[in-house]
This record gives sequence, C-alpha cells and structure tokens, in this order.
Amino acid sequence: MKISVIIPTLNEEESIGLVLDKIPRDPRYEWEIIIVDGDSKDRTREIAEEKGAKVIVEKRKGYGRAYKTGFDAATGDIIVTMDGDDTYPAEKVVELVEHLLTNNLDFVSCERFSLMKKGAMSLTHKVGNKILTWSTRLLFGVKIKDSQSGMWVFRREILKDLKLTSDGMPFSEEIKIEAWRKFKCEEVPIEYRERKGEVKLNTWKDGFRNLIFLFKKKFSKR
Repeated sequence: MKISVIIPTLNEEESIGLVLDKIPRDPRYEWEIIIVDGDSKDRTREIAEEKGAKVIVEKRKGYGRAYKTGFDAATGDIIVTMDGDDTYPAEKVVELVEHLLTNNLDFVSCERFSLMKKGAMSLTHKVGNKILTWSTRLLFGVKIKDSQSGMWVFRREILKDLKLTSDGMPFSEEIKIEAWRKFKCEEVPIEYRERKGEVKLNTWKDGFRNLIFLFKKKFSKR
C-alpha cells in the first residue's frame, strides 16, 4: 500500500525540514511526499528536495488550489495532509493511517481542540473556529468538532465523488462536508502545537469568507 503525504507551503524554511524528518517512513508502506509550494522566496523548496520530497510549484494562489494540485499529482492509495509549520503531529501519520484501515473508514479528520498545546491558537481564532464549526453542523448536519482542521487521512479513491469547488481557505470545511455526506468518516483528536514561522491566516477576513461560503454552498441551486 502506498501513502501520499501532501503539504502546502509558503516560506516555511524554518519548519519544513523538521516536519519532513518527523514523518515515519514505515517500511510496510510505500511513501510519496509531495510539497505544493506557493512560490516561496526562502529555502523551503531546497530543504524539501534535500529531504527527498517531490516539490511542485503552484503559483496560482489559494489553499484549496494547492491541495487540488497535490491531489492530481498523488498516486498513493491513502492521502495524508498537513501544514508545513509543525503545528500538526507528522510523527502520527502511520498511527492515523492504521486507524483508518483498521476501522474500515474512508476519511479521518484530526480534531485539534481536545489536545491543543498552550499558545497554539489565539482566543480570536478559537472563537472563529467554533462559529464556523457550529455553522457547519447547523447547515449540513455534519457532527464534527473542528471543521477547520488541516490534517486529514483518506482513501484517494473517494476524491472522484467529492464536489470540491473552493480554491481558498473554505476548502478545508468543504472537503469534510462532502466526505461526511457520502462516506464513512470519523474525527480523531491530535496534538496541535504553536506554529513556527510567520502566521499567514487573516482571522477575520478568512473567517468571514469561510462563513459566506457555507451559506452559498448550502443554498446554491447548482
């Protein structure tokens, strides 16, 4: 079985090497590590290549766009995603994959709040996440605790049945909505840590866009 790990990056030279070193290359699986880089101006790409990752430069902007590019390039049976800033536990990849397989699941989303480290998320960010998660539950009936988590483990074959329209930050909530509607899914608590490097998320602007997206997705006639 082959595992594809996809990590979107933008100027993550401070952390990307550490993240890649933490991924356990369990010999029972074949591994493919894909970095989708948003045209970094630092040494992110060079460090990733030195660590054996495949690097794709995606100059089109957007969180969702980066993942769509990564999904198109992935050849693994299982896809694992995470950020390149060391907030997510890359060392738990094999454990999460085995949880998916052992429980015959199609999609696992990693829930950050239960095991969050002190200082990992601002109060404003926490409140925004709670509002978006509550809205996702209310509008779509998705029983989920963390709609904005960026660490997922899923079977690549389900992608053909997911209608993924967002190229931006709402992609994170959209992929969960689509997966929960159609497949066997579960949330698993993971440790969430303070990021290394520059914070790129605009809490209010991105949060508002995510909220508007939820209503558009819910009430769109397309």
